[in-house]
Amino acid sequence: MTRRIILVDPLPRTLDLIMTPDVRRRLERMGEVVVSEDRTMPDEVVERLLPETVLIFGQTAMDRARLECAPHLKAIINVETNFLPNVDYQAAQDRGVHVITPASAFAAPVAEAALGMAIDLARGITKADRLFRDGRESYGLAANRETFRFMGSSVGLIGFGDLGRQFRELICPFRNTVRIFDPWLPAEVIERAEAIPASLDEVLSESRTVAVFAGVTSENQNFIGAREFALMQPGSSFLLMSRAGVVDFPAFLDAVRSGHIRAATDVFPEEPVAADDPVRQIPGLLLSAHRTGGTSDAFHAIGAMAVADAELILRGLPPVLCRRADPATAARLRSKPVDLS
Repeated sequence: MTRRIILVDPLPRTLDLIMTPDVRRRLERMGEVVVSEDRTMPDEVVERLLPETVLIFGQTAMDRARLECAPHLKAIINVETNFLPNVDYQAAQDRGVHVITPASAFAAPVAEAALGMAIDLARGITKADRLFRDGRESYGLAANRETFRFMGSSVGLIGFGDLGRQFRELICPFRNTVRIFDPWLPAEVIERAEAIPASLDEVLSESRTVAVFAGVTSENQNFIGAREFALMQPGSSFLLMSRAGVVDFPAFLDAVRSGHIRAATDVFPEEPVAADDPVRQIPGLLLSAHRTGGTSDAFHAIGAMAVADAELILRGLPPVLCRRADPATAARLRSKPVDLS
């Protein structure tokens, strides 16, 4: 092999978005970088370069046939931060190709925003601001009859991956009783986080604030519906922070519209949301336009983590910063590309 090709096929990301100049220089020192960021890299270009490719940064489709054409490939690094169904994960594992993603780059900013939303819903901060601007404000105790203290209240988490763990760490000073439902984890992992392993029904019925950090799989689409929302305590808070596909969205909106719960959502079934979508007019629903993770430092962390692990892989060492795709679980994920930029 005379060339050491690095394919960069990052849409919807761009290198300027995810890499500071020094990180990009580190990338360029690893090999001959071939970039396509104004469009998805054409098939003919990918297939021509695969025999000399050592790394792929992006969402390039890599089935078994393509993997067999890439004898020097060491890693596929998905900088969109989801494992998409366009890679043969088992074939990659069989060939010793790492398939990884720096998804945890978004964990800290999402957790921070979720905490802000949780406090806002509990204390009615945004609601009070709107009432004040409309000249309908109340003062003192009268203004707090429907609020509760987040400090010391019961919190339930649905999903305990990167986002959930960061949120749990962030709320430690608030001394909450925390229950966690995550069927993909043993109880010991949850207990080490000083939380209580619980069923979905227990999390919903015993928590004043419920935060959803679960990804979408083939088993859990729309698994939180009308029955589940009815289990929640009247006036409790529901934060939808991961993927809209895990909830029955009409049932979710009905639960908020009825006044049974208050809620915040950063995600929607279709994005961007239509200008005339009735979701914009529902009282008690705090809206965020899929922005909680999309801070500039988070995007730069994607590039830094991806390049750091690529450097290790080219030295024959395993990645340590990015999440690895497990063939058994990646095949069950139902992620789709999301443009947070």
